[in-house]
Amino acid sequence: MPKNRNTFSSPVAWWRKLLSRAAHAGWRRLQEAGAVTAEHPGRLRFRALGAGTRLAFPQGTVFGEGWIELGECCIIAEQVTLTAGMMPGLDLGPDPVLTLGNGVVLGRGSHVIADARVTIGADTFCGPYVYITSTNHSYDDPHEPIGRQWPRSEPVEIGPGCWLGTGAVILPGARLGRNVVVAAGAVVRGEVPDHAVVAGAPARVVRSWDAEKGWQPPLRTPTPRPIPDGVTPEQLEALAELAELGEPGKLEEVAELAELAAPAEAEGR
Repeated sequence: MPKNRNTFSSPVAWWRKLLSRAAHAGWRRLQEAGAVTAEHPGRLRFRALGAGTRLAFPQGTVFGEGWIELGECCIIAEQVTLTAGMMPGLDLGPDPVLTLGNGVVLGRGSHVIADARVTIGADTFCGPYVYITSTNHSYDDPHEPIGRQWPRSEPVEIGPGCWLGTGAVILPGARLGRNVVVAAGAVVRGEVPDHAVVAGAPARVVRSWDAEKGWQPPLRTPTPRPIPDGVTPEQLEALAELAELGEPGKLEEVAELAELAAPAEAEGR
């Protein structure tokens, strides 16, 4: 038995759809207008803001930007906190306090708190909600509330090419080498050598690179195969279709043909 149709249901649905589209379109325009770039810095006056760098809107807490240097082509996602000094309005001297190299990515909701010097090397990628700080509470006096005791600060240095997983915490005094992987949720203090993987709280080295033996312990997954030069979009679509159909034999065959065809096509150009 068909239900009686509400006379007003159709107009109400139409208005809701219209309002939804307008809200989404308005939010996209607001995000575009509120983004911070070298060409459109808004109210923020960074010590350096490289070409191609973008701070998504809405930004998190940002202060002390006169002592913050952002390199070129950095991606700062929404609600990311960037601070230099313990509070706004302080004179922090002639040198930068927080420096991001070229190509640094900070995921949504991350925090970088630089009361002492914090340096993040080029091409370091951070997942969402990463916390990097050069300051921590002290608890020397057992009779005084911890939040009222003077904090301790130590410089933090993160080398180039690192990957910090979701929710990783980098504590004061930490020094990460080149191409270090920090597992999600790890809490890092102290020194981490180049080409190491750390995990846990406190974090410890769980995998490292040896020039003769390679990764130790060995990686459990095969090395990704890069797309050969000259492979066409049509060939990639064919590979994707075969992968969905679950035909590994044909998949390998098409992949090998694509690799063989690539040099020939490149020479033909």
